[in-house]
Amino acid sequence: MPPTIHSLYSYPVKSCAGIKHQRIRIDSAGLEFDRHWLIVNAQGQFMSQRLHPRMVLIQPRPQADGLGLKAPGQADCFVPIIGDDQPPVTVSIWGTPTIGADQGDAVAQWLSAFLDTPCRLLHVHPQAHRLASMRHMTHWIQTHPDWPQSFLPVDRHAFAFADGFPFLVTNQHSLEELNQQLTDGGHAAVDMIRFRPNIVLQGLESYDEDHLAGFHTGDIGFAFVKACARCPIPNVDPRTGLTAAEPGQTLARHRQFEDGVLFGMNAIAAMPDGERWLQVGDPIQAEFDF
Repeated sequence: MPPTIHSLYSYPVKSCAGIKHQRIRIDSAGLEFDRHWLIVNAQGQFMSQRLHPRMVLIQPRPQADGLGLKAPGQADCFVPIIGDDQPPVTVSIWGTPTIGADQGDAVAQWLSAFLDTPCRLLHVHPQAHRLASMRHMTHWIQTHPDWPQSFLPVDRHAFAFADGFPFLVTNQHSLEELNQQLTDGGHAAVDMIRFRPNIVLQGLESYDEDHLAGFHTGDIGFAFVKACARCPIPNVDPRTGLTAAEPGQTLARHRQFEDGVLFGMNAIAAMPDGERWLQVGDPIQAEFDF
């Protein structure tokens, strides 16, 4: 099978439920609406499934003028975007500061009731300009001078509230190998959405992504600038919000490296100006880094 895009996912509210797409708009900041909203606690620190696994049960539906939210036992909530005239609220994502716009008391009360802790919702502020890791981007660009697309200038790779990079890419065959290891050990197979990728590739051998510089699809290039070290979030069942030991333990036995337990690749994108879309089934050209 020639390599293609297997599936596409966005996560409008960081650490809440994801949305699977057949086709989605894209720019260098990521898939449309990806991690454009963020929940913070009473101390202004961002919240995630690491400490609040019930966040995965909150289902966001973004629109041009706001955000719809659903959760078990809660009345539906719609949040009009408040942004341009809001004072910026500083928040740090893994040591990298950025700014958001507070989305008001009504949604704060809705989220606080469901998560049983005081919290507020931020939307990415119009003045925010948070860049992917300069060190990793610069190293990749310097070691791949012949790449057909230009990833310069590096300040074009600003994004919203994702952990560290605008895209996370995974390989469907790698998941199939992990699931075989899980079932061999008497555990249930898991869905890819547990790993919260944006782009899932198929038609590659398992863990080929370890050896890729990136890939092209149409006139868009993706650079694999850093392998993704996994946290405990894949152990959260997205259907129930409950946590367990797997798939983390099995993954750690097979994918432990100096940089952590690795699954997937963080990426940046280069593309011409203008509207671009990705679609399931789009052919890709994988570029090996040998």
